[in-house]
Amino acid sequence: MGRITLNKVVKRFGEVEVIPPLDLTIEDGEFTVFVGPSGCGKSTLLRLIAGLEDVSSGDITIDGTPATDLPPAKRGLAMVFQSYALYPHMSVRKNIAFPMKMAGLSQEEQEARIKKAADALNLTDYLDRRPGQLSGGQRQRVAIGRAIVREPSAFLFDEPLSNLDAALRVGMRLEISELHERLKTTMIYVTHDQVEAMTMADKIVVLRAGHIEQVGSPLELYRNPRNLFVAGFIGSPKMNLIPGAPAAKHDATHIGIRPEHFRIVESGGTFTGKVIVSEHLGSDTFFHVDVEGVEEAVTIRAGGEVGLRHGDKIHIEPEEGQIHRFDAQGLRIA
Repeated sequence: MGRITLNKVVKRFGEVEVIPPLDLTIEDGEFTVFVGPSGCGKSTLLRLIAGLEDVSSGDITIDGTPATDLPPAKRGLAMVFQSYALYPHMSVRKNIAFPMKMAGLSQEEQEARIKKAADALNLTDYLDRRPGQLSGGQRQRVAIGRAIVREPSAFLFDEPLSNLDAALRVGMRLEISELHERLKTTMIYVTHDQVEAMTMADKIVVLRAGHIEQVGSPLELYRNPRNLFVAGFIGSPKMNLIPGAPAAKHDATHIGIRPEHFRIVESGGTFTGKVIVSEHLGSDTFFHVDVEGVEEAVTIRAGGEVGLRHGDKIHIEPEEGQIHRFDAQGLRIA
């Protein structure tokens, strides 16, 4: 079991309230991702759950048991850090075994859990090597293995892939997602990368300045962002947010249109502009368009065979039913 509940949780550093009163429930077995820009409070929130930071007020329960005042070792959670935090003088086997040794498990039980974790993470051939002999991705798998052998009720990941290059990040995203499918254990994952959030999460928690802006599945947040912040944060490329546009209705001050929801037309259209940058990605091409009367470039997604170039005139219009409208407070109204 791994159900975690936060009830009116607050965190202050001195006089500064970095987490205002916050309510959140993470269900057993969910893969929940905390996402938001740097400084939004996502790592602080994870550390409050782990017990590495004290709660200023409010309550945390884990599987129905009050955990607010429990030390980290008593919460039944396992944390995986960005820095791996491996012991360089120990073998992979001894690094994985370390938390079990501290817990007083028998040698037989330790070996059984090491074998199970190594098999799950493809580390069997590396058990006698030291961390310095491994790649970044392999070291991160060792850190995850050390968490697995504790058999926690939930795993907490604090930006675990940020030290890896782009190709390794993609591979490790798949490995962590597959691990979640096998273990069916609650996972809470912190990242500033919304692509990681979209591809891995069952549930995304979008944070800004310690506040929860929206909670929902990746597609729910993508299709129905609650406000301008979520609309502009979720999605790659991001949603086009256009103030005072011709398509704005119902007291809307901004409209939002995803790049894939524009159509290129021969003439007329809602917007007219010039192509300033084209990015050809094979199956897709992204055009960044300087639109008349719009301050920021508008991004549109087209098929890979569209042959527009820098300086070409372009007419575009949004697809019917794919316009998001936002009011003066930034809240979605349609």
